[in-house]
Amino acid sequence: MSTTFELIDKESISALNFPKVDVLNDKEEKASLKSELDRALSLGNLEHVKIKIYFEDDKSKKMVETTIWGVTDERVILKQGAVIPVNRIYKIV
Repeated sequence: MSTTFELIDKESISALNFPKVDVLNDKEEKASLKSELDRALSLGNLEHVKIKIYFEDDKSKKMVETTIWGVTDERVILKQGAVIPVNRIYKIV
């Protein structure tokens, strides 16, 4: 990705505002993201591996390096209850 993402702490995620509009429009990209989320969830729960989540709030593009503790159809749950809506995530690395 050529766009710059601002690195933030996971503790600041709860203060962010997330619009309801999807950042990904392509069905293949959305399917790929779902697979990446499932893999990251396994890595987080089994091996406590930190991953990078590239996402966008209502102000700018951001990146957080953290462990994923849970994934629903609509949300990614991080340690300490921080939540990022799936529709606002670009990529998981």
